[in-house]
Amino acid sequence: MSIIVAISKVNDGNMLIRDDKLNPDVINNRKSFLDKNDIDILRTTKVSTVYDTDDYCRYIEVSRNKLGDGMIDVETFSSDALITKDLDHALFLPIADCIGAAIFDPINNTIMMTHLGRQNLEQNGGYKSIRHLVDNFNADPSELLVWLTPAPGVESYPVFSLSNRSLKSIAHEQLLSAGVILKNINDNTADTSSNVEYFSHSEFLKGNRSSDGRFAIVIMMKKED
Repeated sequence: MSIIVAISKVNDGNMLIRDDKLNPDVINNRKSFLDKNDIDILRTTKVSTVYDTDDYCRYIEVSRNKLGDGMIDVETFSSDALITKDLDHALFLPIADCIGAAIFDPINNTIMMTHLGRQNLEQNGGYKSIRHLVDNFNADPSELLVWLTPAPGVESYPVFSLSNRSLKSIAHEQLLSAGVILKNINDNTADTSSNVEYFSHSEFLKGNRSSDGRFAIVIMMKKED
């Protein structure tokens, strides 16, 4: 078994249009990106977040009956993170200005894709994501491997409610407080507010980008041939 983690860039195309979920270009972009990483879009489940809730720490285990959900059609459920123990079952998260965290438990062969946005981090979501794996999947946090997507820096996207700190500094603090080891955090440190290789919705809204879009992160445990 091998682990696949990949993060798309602007040149991979837009990975989500919230008000046009069946946009054929977006679906084709997803398929091409996943194909490039040896992942079948129909063996992938999308983390589908919503912003009309008071709870941004909703974690759901998915099995094979959710393969393809939200990838080529409208999602049938929403969550802030997905977990699976299935081989050849990818978890996919489109990102605007939040952090996507892909987590792998190599002891119990479990993966999690969790959405660490402002609202989630305000609710200690980095810590709660890890504790969910500890409490429900017998994870040892010191063994977990974590991959973080790029995110906007503190100058362009301070979290006012948490002492004007950056999303990344808050996420790191919460993950470490849950027992994750620093050397096990693989952080893509690109600043999406200045690095045009990645989409930034907030920079588009400020008029600093000519086009809007979402990039994505995907994780899968792949069965060896």
